Parts: sequence; C-alpha cells; structure tokens
Amino acid sequence: MKAAITGGTGFIGKVLTHDLMKANHEVIILTRNPDKYTSTDRVRYVKWMSDGANPVPDLEGIDAFINLAGESINSGRWTEERKKRIFDSRMKATDEVLRIIRSLNKKPGVLINASAIGIYPPDLNRTYTEESTDKGDDFLAETVKKWEQKASGAEMDGVRTVFTRFGIILGKDSGALPKIAMPYKMFAGGKVGSGEQWMSWIHIQDVVSAVQFCMEHDQMSGPVNLTAPHPLRMNEFGKILGDVLNRPHWLPAPAFALKLALGEMSILVLEGQKVMPEKLQNNGYSFHFATLERALADIYKR
Repeated sequence: MKAAITGGTGFIGKVLTHDLMKANHEVIILTRNPDKYTSTDRVRYVKWMSDGANPVPDLEGIDAFINLAGESINSGRWTEERKKRIFDSRMKATDEVLRIIRSLNKKPGVLINASAIGIYPPDLNRTYTEESTDKGDDFLAETVKKWEQKASGAEMDGVRTVFTRFGIILGKDSGALPKIAMPYKMFAGGKVGSGEQWMSWIHIQDVVSAVQFCMEHDQMSGPVNLTAPHPLRMNEFGKILGDVLNRPHWLPAPAFALKLALGEMSILVLEGQKVMPEKLQNNGYSFHFATLERALADIYKR
C-alpha cells in the first residue's frame, strides 16, 4: 500500500514510518521542510503548508492518509497563546488534508486521523469504550471534539474515516514516560495527586501496529481507542514503574504543587479516564504489550 503521513517526523510518525517500510508499504511524508530529509525508493518527503507547496500531484494514488499533525500538548505550560497554537495547528492541518483529498482524482481508501482519550470526561469509576457518548468540557476535550468533527468531513467524499483516540503513549525517549520516570530515576518517585486517577496507557509499538491494523481492515471506522487492555490507577502504575527501574515509590507529589507548577496542563497527570480498546479487541487485534510489566520491561530491556 501507499500511505501519506502528516506529522511523520514526530514521535509516532517516525516509528510508524519505520514499520510501514518494514512491511513493504510505500510512505510519503508531508513536511514544511523536506530538504532536511533524504528521500529513498521507500520513503519520500514532500513539501506542504508552506510557500510554493503543491503536494497533490505527489499524492495521486495513495491508499491511506494518516494525519498526525499538531503541536504537542505536553511540551509547555498551557498559556492562552499556547492553547491557541495547539488548537489551530490541528484545525489548519486537517483543513489542508481535506483540501488535498478533495483535489485528488482518486480518493484514498481511508483517512486515519489522530485523536485522544481526553475527549472522555475524567472519572474515577466509569469505564469508557467507543460506544460511550459522554464527552468532557475542558480545553483538551473541546479540542478533540472539534478535531474529530473537522476530520469527519472526509466521509462526505466517500473516504472511510478512523479517529485513533490515543491513550498515554509509552516510549523510552519520547512521549509521557521520560517525564513520569524522571523522579524515580532521581529516587524521588511516588504517588501523584490522589493516586486514584486512571492511567490508560499504550506501548508505542502497539500504537503503530494498531494504526496499521486500522489502515488494512475495512471494518475499522469511527472512534477507535488506542489503549492497552489493562489500564491502571496512577499509584499502581508508579509502583510497577519503580519496581522495573529498581527505585522506591515513596515521595508524594501533592495536587496543589502540580497545579501551581503546571497550571491547567496539570489535568494530564491529576485526572484520567479508564478507557478500553473494545473495537480493536472485538475485531481481532492482538496486543504486543497487554500489561504494563511487559511494556516497561521491553522499553527498559529488563
């Protein structure tokens, strides 16, 4: 298959590109700075969303469009300016993806659009699946709702559309794990906030494998939760992380201190949702790393 990826030079995009090429798929990465990268016979870098860009001819014949573009939500305090950049980057990139799809003579078979489990309201007791209709009302939930609504425009062009609602993605050098693990490596790890909030996590390898699964299986459409089948409360997550790193789990990080340090962004660590990957499981996806112990053992090669 031939797949186009936006955000292909980011955390998820790099691993996904590697795995797609390994599976003998052809990859086209849309980037503002294609000259920074070297194209090969398996991966090409094409200019988009910048002066002089005209990616449409290069994208004729693609089978899948994977939209991962958007400013990171966890790389800085959520000032009003930063929240605007987080929101606008997703809306503008998705507008351009839809424009490209409508300009192609042959539409791709599927659009896989990034999303997040932050669309669900934080709750200590409820369990969410793709059938859950409750939506949150905070900044992240509103952003995700509008992002999915925007991307759903591809359905009007007859393109199967999947919203991959990412959980907390675990990888050694990128994503949330390095920041979560840092206090433990300094012998200062412990309960975060109440410790009762849910951590619906997923290994980076399962993220990219599940994206490919959605790309290759026509029955996958609409929201798809990309989370491991065994979510944990934060305190249990921390204990397991401490055990894997051979570090103590003892020093609490109180909620008021995190709110003071992180502001509104503190919801990423103080609040959570128990989210199950019902669609993936019901359609035959087999997780590489179903438990946190296995996932962390792989990441840290223990």
